[in-house]
Amino acid sequence: HGRASSTHISPSGCFPFSCRCPYHAGMNTSNRLGWGILGCGNIAGAFAKALPHSCTGRLVAVGSRAGEKAEAFAAEHGGARGHGSYEALLADSEVQAVYIATPHPMHAEWIVRCAEAGKHILCEKPVTLNAWECMAVLEHVRRHDVFFMEAFMYRCHPQTRRLVELIRAGAVGDVRLIVAHFGFNAPFDEAGRIYNNDLGGGGILDVGCYPVSLSRLVASVALGTDVAEPSKVVGGGRRAPTGVDAVAAATLVFEGGIVAQVATAVEANLGNTAEIVGTKGRLVVESPWFCSGHEGGTSHLRLIPDEGEPETIAVTTDQWLYATEADVVAEYLDARQAPSPAMSWKDTIGNMTVLDAWRGEVGLRYGREQPERFQPVHGRSLRQDPVHPMPTGPWTAVDFPVSRLVMGADHQTDLRHAFVMWDAFFEAGGNAIDTARLYGPLEQHLGNWIRSRGLRDQIAIITKGGHPPDDNLEAIADNLRESLEALRVDRIDLYLLHRDNLDIDVGAFIDLLDEAVQDGRLGAIGASNWTPQRIDEANAYAKKHGKTGFTTVSNNFSLARMVAPIWDGCLAFAEDEDRQWLWRSGMNCLPWSSQARGFFAPDRATSPEDLREEELVRCWYSPENFQRKRRAAQFAADRGVSVINVALAYLLCHPHPIFPLIGPRTPRELSVCLESLKVTLSEEELSWLDNGD
Repeated sequence: HGRASSTHISPSGCFPFSCRCPYHAGMNTSNRLGWGILGCGNIAGAFAKALPHSCTGRLVAVGSRAGEKAEAFAAEHGGARGHGSYEALLADSEVQAVYIATPHPMHAEWIVRCAEAGKHILCEKPVTLNAWECMAVLEHVRRHDVFFMEAFMYRCHPQTRRLVELIRAGAVGDVRLIVAHFGFNAPFDEAGRIYNNDLGGGGILDVGCYPVSLSRLVASVALGTDVAEPSKVVGGGRRAPTGVDAVAAATLVFEGGIVAQVATAVEANLGNTAEIVGTKGRLVVESPWFCSGHEGGTSHLRLIPDEGEPETIAVTTDQWLYATEADVVAEYLDARQAPSPAMSWKDTIGNMTVLDAWRGEVGLRYGREQPERFQPVHGRSLRQDPVHPMPTGPWTAVDFPVSRLVMGADHQTDLRHAFVMWDAFFEAGGNAIDTARLYGPLEQHLGNWIRSRGLRDQIAIITKGGHPPDDNLEAIADNLRESLEALRVDRIDLYLLHRDNLDIDVGAFIDLLDEAVQDGRLGAIGASNWTPQRIDEANAYAKKHGKTGFTTVSNNFSLARMVAPIWDGCLAFAEDEDRQWLWRSGMNCLPWSSQARGFFAPDRATSPEDLREEELVRCWYSPENFQRKRRAAQFAADRGVSVINVALAYLLCHPHPIFPLIGPRTPRELSVCLESLKVTLSEEELSWLDNGD
């Protein structure tokens, strides 16, 4: 029947790095990490039962929305304090770390609340309903500087570490296929958690996250990377009457041709095993998720080589399954996240991204993710409490100060992405958002967001029409009507012509837009990618005929001067004479690509010989721009900020009313952009950055 080998883990069972467990470091009970448990369900009970068997933790308190339930739970698990609210648990000064064990739609709010309370966080999987919420809550965690880990208990178990060692050592050769399943058969109950749409029910999020996380772990080890993200996710499934997935399967394709087949179910018992197939053999994991059981013991990995005898590898540990998580948290508090094979923040985001794609293949979007119900991650009404004060400036026809940073709404094609980004931007002090008729569903998303948040009187809406081939009068009129309908507003605060059409007299454009201003559909008008000469002609016509003129121009303007157009028909204030015209005009400027399309990003080129991206090379590479980048890097090093912060501050600190458009794609990128607000530049420093003078 083949050979047998074993791996024995010491009684402490600690994560095999720099162990600090009480058995090795003399830690007494009073010095153990004080845990609070948020929620009193089954998984909370499993963690509470295991915690006394950890090396580092002790249960201090539990919180429930029902006081009696909290008291009963606390009494059952060692007499810890029972709090009749989650808020009371977070106010408990002895609670240092919180295990969040609520249904997953509640995770986001309480991750944020725990972070705000300064509590370290171990959160049950899945961390949120979708990847965008995940990115947002992790930004709150980062801001409040606390530990966070998603609670995949099997990732902390010795069996998983042994599996990683075997793959890394080439036990199966080059990995080609990963097969992993997790499913169970639960009777259909519309109100129960498993099938409840409002509670994020279904198999993919509840247990399908396990085979996805294992597949990504195995692929990352095989590829020698920190994490591995599939380039393709293809799948399908059967949905229950409540709309959640009842049975689902997917194929994940990774770099190097590694393929994973994952499956989940809540109405069928699956094998709940995992198998890794390589060029030299197979590894079968008999119990990948619960390993050696809740209370420790022996688990087995079955190595079946293509040549030679099969081998059974026994992994024995005295550590309780859920106690492993508590010890990993304690081990890595100072680092704020744990390394692989535990779940790092990047790993958690990647896992949620794959789960989103899998749900998309099944056609599942929860009711909570619809525009009328998609709430801010913290569960509260939005409030502006910026970390860095947001500079503002006046706009024609807008009766509140407008943020100098303007969010570009041009790539958030998923409503969930859009809502998360705009929530974060508004709370950082931003109140101007730019979009266009050309940008597909973005206007509709923006209108839904403004309406659901009740912010119409606090947001300056900018949109554009007249992009070729719709750069004629009839099409522009249609664009305006369609924009108002998509946004579902009566008035657009600033309307820009997206491109010019030199075959049309400027007076015709002014006549058309002035009519919309007079009847209240538009507040102010402007031009994007128009030459100074055409803008002057338009405003001269408007003045002569007593009509509304352009107040705003949206051409490119950045510390790096554009040397070639990114798209046909787009213009930049790249020449000194054009910039002098802008200073004289007194017009507001909304520069697009205000950070030169990433030219100033630290991982981009630092010399003309480093040709990484064709567009970057064609549009921004010049000796003068590389000199500007070097000066900006020198300034950034002196100030302790990023080069891109200096590039954005260059615009914000100009005496002219410049309102840079920014296009961060994640909450983290937005936070990095906002660091620019703490950079101040004198006129002398502005001149030095630009010209070296």
